[in-house]
Amino acid sequence: MSQQLKKLIKAKAKEIGIDKIGFTHAEPFYSLEDKLIKQHAKGHHSGFEHKVIEERIYLEKIFEEPKSIIAIALAYPSKMQNKPPRVKGERRGEFARASWGTDYHFILRDRMKQLVEYIEEIAPGEVAFKPMVDTGELVDVAVAQRAGLGFIGRNGLLITEEFGSYVYLGEIITNIAFESDEKVSFGCGDCTRCIDACPTGALLGDGRMNANRCLSYQTQTKGYMPKEYRRKMGHMIYGCDICQIVCPYNKGMDSHFHEEMEPDPVNTMPELKPLLTISNRDFKDTFGDLAGSWRGKKPLQRNAIIALANYRDYTAVPDLLNVIDNDPRPMIRGTAAWAVATITNKNPNEEIVLFLEEALKKETEEETISEFNEAISDLKARLNKLNN
Repeated sequence: MSQQLKKLIKAKAKEIGIDKIGFTHAEPFYSLEDKLIKQHAKGHHSGFEHKVIEERIYLEKIFEEPKSIIAIALAYPSKMQNKPPRVKGERRGEFARASWGTDYHFILRDRMKQLVEYIEEIAPGEVAFKPMVDTGELVDVAVAQRAGLGFIGRNGLLITEEFGSYVYLGEIITNIAFESDEKVSFGCGDCTRCIDACPTGALLGDGRMNANRCLSYQTQTKGYMPKEYRRKMGHMIYGCDICQIVCPYNKGMDSHFHEEMEPDPVNTMPELKPLLTISNRDFKDTFGDLAGSWRGKKPLQRNAIIALANYRDYTAVPDLLNVIDNDPRPMIRGTAAWAVATITNKNPNEEIVLFLEEALKKETEEETISEFNEAISDLKARLNKLNN
């Protein structure tokens, strides 16, 4: 019966727009336990993961009588078909590919809901399910690998034969016993392109990473971005695609199967200056459907300031001075002070130094005061060098 049921489920999955589906047993993920414990001990976790390690390993901790896991993958686009027109002096940021289109959490949940409803109709007996998408307890890539959807590459991402690593993953725990699909062999060989290309050295070489060093993580934090990452961020204001772009398995991969995943070029490559002062309502209306908006506007505004500094966009200086003068958030003001110093460093002037010194008098937060002091000190040093 399970084989016939699997056949029906796979056909239905294809019908409702699931690009890959696999089945695996519900035994504990023993091989992950030691890795996760060590990751936490070393401080290599991001803090966004599920907190209880046991619940990530032992399915019986989160589901009564688990028998199988159904893993699914949906392929997403890697190329934007209509980029915004280039306008002189107009600087744009960019969201990473996994945040294009409608938030993938909604898309995957919809597909899994449809699949579960279908299985409930055709499966005999009392059936139960627990669907989840990357905010759940299980490690998505580990489930997908064990279910035969692909293999975990050196960059820690699942790599599929058909779509490379440009896939969203989800899984459904169930009390239905299914025969497991075959696992896919590790396919990276001696290739280390992703490790070599990672600008922060976040990849450890065996599928693990120091999440704190990953630029994707750094773009999602709410505090100050450490200075060592700011220049490396470039103009990518959410996420990072570098380890995917350089992967040989992704060469030529560009899937356009799902209309809701297609990017709105204006939103996924937004103008940076307007983002500095965008209202909460406009932010929600413009970016609310993107996965990259989940942390709110503050991290994206901080990243927009950093991106303008990385562009060395002198025309943005008045906008940044306005942020320093009027934004109520110390971290945003401090990042803007750093950006002004970065942009004007080659051509500093005393008026900007005086402006920053006056603005500094209003600051009370230690980290923000430090940002202002460093910005002022850098500009003064540059001025002295030019005048002597």
